[in-house]
Amino acid sequence: MLTVNIHQAKTHLSRFVEQAAAGEEIIIAKAGKPLAKLVPLQSTACSRVLGMFKGQLNVPDNFDDALSEDDLKLFAASEIGPTSDNY
Repeated sequence: MLTVNIHQAKTHLSRFVEQAAAGEEIIIAKAGKPLAKLVPLQSTACSRVLGMFKGQLNVPDNFDDALSEDDLKLFAASEIGPTSDNY
């Protein structure tokens, strides 16, 4: 692990970024005291699969229907739902 002072880090930042991208960890210090660490960015692999819940979820046929008056009253009575002024 390479340790450099702040002046070196400012002067040669692009070089140190390239080294970090290649896998090296670089410590940036001030007066010999470590302050920060320059490390390679870890990319996360996308593991999403389209249709992975197919057949496991049930959406009712009336999902997109307008809310009934009773449902609107429930929302209006709650602190997080819409008010009847919005309808």
